[in-house]
Amino acid sequence: MIANPVIQALLDHKSIRRYTEEMPSDEVIETIVRAAQQAPFAYQLYSVLLTRKKDKIPFGAPLLFIICVDAHKIGLIMAKRNWKIKTNDLTLLLFGIEDASYMAQNMVVAGRSLGLGSCFLGYPLTSVEGIQKEFRLPEKVFPLVGLVMGYPAEDPPCRPRYPSDFVLFEDTYPEFDDATCEKAMKVMDEGYLAQGYYENLNARISVEGREEAFSYETYSWTEHISRKLGQWYESSEDQKRQLEKCGFHT
Repeated sequence: MIANPVIQALLDHKSIRRYTEEMPSDEVIETIVRAAQQAPFAYQLYSVLLTRKKDKIPFGAPLLFIICVDAHKIGLIMAKRNWKIKTNDLTLLLFGIEDASYMAQNMVVAGRSLGLGSCFLGYPLTSVEGIQKEFRLPEKVFPLVGLVMGYPAEDPPCRPRYPSDFVLFEDTYPEFDDATCEKAMKVMDEGYLAQGYYENLNARISVEGREEAFSYETYSWTEHISRKLGQWYESSEDQKRQLEKCGFHT
């Protein structure tokens, strides 16, 4: 495979959950955000919230960013042109998710280039009211993802990923046979088990009404993700309420 510093930085990515006390400078923060703004976009439907309040930030990190879908600002700009948004909220939200996601990933890469580590947090999706209140968010601003960042106090191994033939499909999407699925499962599960990932985090999701059949010697990624998607968020009503609180009616 071709190697260069950018490729190597991407391949070496890891989520960091322990940080030093050192606070990144304002110049570092501005550089990360400015570099992130150069990500591709459709409408720049994003904003970034920042807090340095230690009691608000997981893992002892010095910085917590919350990357938001933001259709509020474009509405203000359109009003200056005597326009109102007619695009439906679902389409607007999907375009905004694209914009905010591209920006968030650029923040990770920019931060890594400056010696910082990071970890994405999914909680904003289901904690809208608290974030709205704390940051005084107007309508049409939806907190999409959290991102803690700082100087790493650990150097964990890179996490496994699917083999490329389970990801890249040329010309047509394949029909997967058992052998192909089992190969992908083996890569993921054996990789996580070799690192003792879930045991180190003491992270094993229980199964309601079922006796535990896995120990930490056998519990790995495919079982973990199956327990999430096989038990959680069966109804979309709660997520719809979260979106409606932000003015997106889907």
